[in-house]
Amino acid sequence: MKTKIIFSFIALFIMFKANAQETTATIKIKTSATCDMCKETIEKFVAFEKGVKKITLDVDTKVATVVYNPQKTTPDKIRLAIANSGYDADDVPANKKAHDKLDDCCKKGKVCTDKK
Repeated sequence: MKTKIIFSFIALFIMFKANAQETTATIKIKTSATCDMCKETIEKFVAFEKGVKKITLDVDTKVATVVYNPQKTTPDKIRLAIANSGYDADDVPANKKAHDKLDDCCKKGKVCTDKK
């Protein structure tokens, strides 16, 4: 009888462990970033979005690649986080107040001479 109980608990543990594994998804988002300061700002800001596992922004292509848990966040929330950092995210325009606080070279339409 003890053996059956122990095996039942082990089976339940394995079942819960299998369900607890997180899945991830990846999305690519076009931004209005222009330089490494933009990259740093966006990556730092989006990293605080719940469910985001990793974000990297390629300054040359202006594309942010985000790995996230789809059970905790959505692509729209990630785009909104980028917009709230002051940059466009696909078709979501930058938050005006956040955009106005950016350094001059990081604002839309400006050319940054500080590219690394």
